[in-house]
Amino acid sequence: MWERLRPEELALHMLKTPSFIANEVKMNLLHRICEMSQSVCFRHMDGSAIFAGSPGHNAWLWVDDSLAEEIRRPMLQDLIRQLASHTLRGITAEPRHAKLFAELYASRYRVRPENKMGMEAYYCPVVMYPADVEGSLRQAVTSDVPLVAEFMAGFAESAYGIKVHPASQIPAANNAIASGNLYLWIIEGIPVSMAQIAHRSPRHARINYVYTPLELRKRGYASATVAACCDLIVQENRVPMLYADLTNPDSNKVYKSIGFVECGKVADVKFVS
Repeated sequence: MWERLRPEELALHMLKTPSFIANEVKMNLLHRICEMSQSVCFRHMDGSAIFAGSPGHNAWLWVDDSLAEEIRRPMLQDLIRQLASHTLRGITAEPRHAKLFAELYASRYRVRPENKMGMEAYYCPVVMYPADVEGSLRQAVTSDVPLVAEFMAGFAESAYGIKVHPASQIPAANNAIASGNLYLWIIEGIPVSMAQIAHRSPRHARINYVYTPLELRKRGYASATVAACCDLIVQENRVPMLYADLTNPDSNKVYKSIGFVECGKVADVKFVS
């Protein structure tokens, strides 16, 4: 049986569930979803599965890997029945759990599942700093907005193949800078790379928006930026983590070179009417 919980209630359960804690890096975004008051959250009564989704985004699903499919299938069917009044944009979960949920959901609600992205979760137990990379890290400030907007447009194209005009990214750049969590790598006063500490959960902090313009790559700037952000996270007594697109071998190589360790894959599935 599933019980619906308030987001803050689910957050407390996650912190106290050993089987979830073993997958916490891979499922870290669930912590972020539980910070949103409008999120829809369910927990299986025996603690073996968690579901949470916020409006306009993929829902996330965690299922204890030790459960056999003959147990998982009716469990997920029961959850899907309880989601009848909620339209899901998609599901993100460990690949086999995402596949089963997507098949069951598509069959019941007559949508078409599309595999959009596969990601590897990483955590960094020990930071290894790249050698012989000049420059230093600094927090982004308001005067950086135009350049950060350009970097964000470049990130959208590099990561998702979406071309956007930098002007459209100015609101996002303003918000990221205002948060105090966006950082730039500086060479002789010029920003050459960026990364963001996107979210802090009780035990981890997640890095995203890692980007270096194409003409400045292969010089270690992204490695240096991420390593320096990791150092800030370690000083907070948290463990750095991030998600990397499995189709981008260069970024995965960068993360491994500075100490990130693979911690499990998640699949991103969209539902199309």
